[in-house]
Amino acid sequence: MKAVVTDLHKGHDPKRFVLRGKFAKGEERPERAERLMAGLRAGNHPMVPAETFGQGPRLGVHAVDYLRFLEEAAEEWKTLADASDEVLGNVHPVRRQGTMPASLTGRAGWYMQDMACGIGPDTWKAAASATDVAVTAAELVIEGERAAYALCRPPGHHAYRDMAGGHCFLNNTAIAAHYLRSVHDRVAVLDIDIHHGNGTQAIFYDRPDVLTVSVHADPSRFYPFYWGYAHERGEGAGEGFNLNLPIPVGAGDDAYAAAVEASVATINAFAPGILVVALGLDASADDPFGGAKVTEHGFRRAGEAIARMGLPTLFVQEGGYLSDRLGPNLTAVLGGFEAAA
Repeated sequence: MKAVVTDLHKGHDPKRFVLRGKFAKGEERPERAERLMAGLRAGNHPMVPAETFGQGPRLGVHAVDYLRFLEEAAEEWKTLADASDEVLGNVHPVRRQGTMPASLTGRAGWYMQDMACGIGPDTWKAAASATDVAVTAAELVIEGERAAYALCRPPGHHAYRDMAGGHCFLNNTAIAAHYLRSVHDRVAVLDIDIHHGNGTQAIFYDRPDVLTVSVHADPSRFYPFYWGYAHERGEGAGEGFNLNLPIPVGAGDDAYAAAVEASVATINAFAPGILVVALGLDASADDPFGGAKVTEHGFRRAGEAIARMGLPTLFVQEGGYLSDRLGPNLTAVLGGFEAAA
């Protein structure tokens, strides 16, 4: 399986986010990509440089004003008196009868759902390059590859049409899925990150052409808390085309693999032309966020279950944070897929 990569992610190096009321060191660091690349090398995956696609694919998913904010915010932030080195909103409106203000502090809160998505000087360049990675990998599958992997950093599945959150700015998975609609009538998204992909769900919630399925820790006690419940099934024309399969916080291999396997019937019934896997590796027992206790064996089982669907498949990297097992877990899931394909 070919893997698409870029070095442009390195400029995004967030220094802080708020965790349980305290500033903590960011977990979404450049070292993540280095460890993932080690996992690719261990699996003998050829690495392909990303091509540049411009704003077109991003505009298929994201609002123009939001893209402009992401591109310009860091430079404008420097003009504020006594501002930090990263854009972080400290006022977050619920948007009920709200109006976006002229103040950059106010706009930062408007466009950020939480305080885990600080924007630095090169965040836009990194986030934009991640979308190019995803679309380049999508093109590989369009051109006939059985599967491809996109090493996207920063991740994307918490990003809404016009809102960042959870280390995510541009929704790489959603951008790839929408892009693939140009050649497939139906596209399925399977998100196996331990955090629910609330942004991806929201982007496609009223659409019947993109099925969204998510396996994640029970949000009643885990980020993103407010979305990811089993009763969320889509709305309007999209009703019935969203499936959430929450598992208990701290679940191990069997529960995780069983939930991935449970998604197969729904995806097969939808009969998509292609499957996009939002590949989070933060279900790992060694991940610093502690949402689950999945081992390499569990990730391999997940890869095998995905392969048995027999669909052209695009893997888009989502979460999975710094631990010694990050690279081996990637090797395991892609190796399981290739062995069963």
